[in-house]
Amino acid sequence: MKEKDLLSRYLPSNSITPIIDLIVKNNVHLKIAKKRRTKFGDYRPPNSQNPIHRISINHNLNPYAFLITLIHEIAHLMVWQKYSNNVTPHGKEWKMEYRELMEPFLKNNIFPNELEKVLTKSIINSKASSSSDLTLSRVLRKYNSHQNDILLEDIPENTSFQIENGSIFLKGVKRRTRYICKNTLNNRQYLFHPLTPVWKV
Repeated sequence: MKEKDLLSRYLPSNSITPIIDLIVKNNVHLKIAKKRRTKFGDYRPPNSQNPIHRISINHNLNPYAFLITLIHEIAHLMVWQKYSNNVTPHGKEWKMEYRELMEPFLKNNIFPNELEKVLTKSIINSKASSSSDLTLSRVLRKYNSHQNDILLEDIPENTSFQIENGSIFLKGVKRRTRYICKNTLNNRQYLFHPLTPVWKV
């Protein structure tokens, strides 16, 4: 089956059949997208020009992150079908749909034990993005094919670092969940996720 062969490149093997069932049942057009810096996936509802549900997921995610992101976006679809745009994007309605969608995948030995435990706890009150849940992000990162990155949280305060686009920053203090860092070119301050890959300057 063509869809199964394609999805086998991105998903854990035990998750493929139930995911295909969800895709077919909900008439989803799934797009494997290029890497995006600001998001792992997105959902777009039907409109007058395109009458189907559209979901895109970044191609570079590891299989477990891909699955979690896909279920995250299918939950948005479920919410849209029930409430259209009349509820907040990651409110209680989305959290309930996401939890109900995820629970069957936690019962079929799809996730490694450590990740399953963290994910089971995470879905009790899910964040707007898996990257917002630092504990979940740290465990998911263990399954990336490349783990040689230095992370922002690993370098000392007042250390200069470079990010993927070449810009150079000075690491500042942590405020709540993000680090305040100063761009050395324009002296403006920006908020950075602790798990941002960086290169020391």
